[in-house]
Amino acid sequence: MGEYSRVEKDGRLMVVTINRPEVYNACHPMANQELVDAFDAFQADPELWVAIITGAGDKAFCAGNDLKYHAELQARTGKRPIHPAKGFGGLANRFDLDKPVIAAVNGLAMGGGFEIALACDIIVASEQAKFALPEPRVGLAAGAGGMQRLSRMIPLKKAMGMMLTGRHVPAKEGFDLGFVTEVVPHAELMTAAKRWAAEILACSPMSVRATKQVVMRSLDVPALEMAMRNQHYPAFVAMAQSEDTIEGPKAFAEKRKPNWKGR
Repeated sequence: MGEYSRVEKDGRLMVVTINRPEVYNACHPMANQELVDAFDAFQADPELWVAIITGAGDKAFCAGNDLKYHAELQARTGKRPIHPAKGFGGLANRFDLDKPVIAAVNGLAMGGGFEIALACDIIVASEQAKFALPEPRVGLAAGAGGMQRLSRMIPLKKAMGMMLTGRHVPAKEGFDLGFVTEVVPHAELMTAAKRWAAEILACSPMSVRATKQVVMRSLDVPALEMAMRNQHYPAFVAMAQSEDTIEGPKAFAEKRKPNWKGR
């Protein structure tokens, strides 16, 4: 257990909990560095295939930048905090992670906290969760990917309505807008997130990583035909040459569950 986070492993699943409930799980550079280290380890470990990130307590997933720490540091040194290069939650600026990550949003996801969730592949939200990019209200802007990701995930006018006002959006509206995958009763949040993880783990990790990599990299290709013709993404090539791509059809023919190797 770190000073600002908890990491638990359950078979192929890693669960990361931002553990600063006394400040609504807000992150300063030291907390973000712990989360960077956790996801570096996840990325490097071939035995871990899926991750969940959540927040400690019942009030907040992550309130974003620790503004009290920010203000005190600036008053003392005249400098703004410098966060790790891989960004909030160790995820916001991480663009080479092909393993899936699920955000289990248990409460407030504000600013950098919302940006952590947006950097995940699936967002499962408690019905009491709320989302916002409120930075303009404190003289800042959502510089950890929020402005770019949200405007790509939902209709532009809806995104601008959120970003230019900093308003709080409840989980149900987030689902209707399209950035939330599922809304569940608060007490069922982690059960639901782990259900999503289990469904992913039932698939070949080679196929899952190929799918994520192709989808994310294809977003930069404007022409559908060109995107579909490119079969040379590294994870797709690795899948096509893997033991899993033999095991899957074989298990189907033999009417049994496949024994995925992830290689």
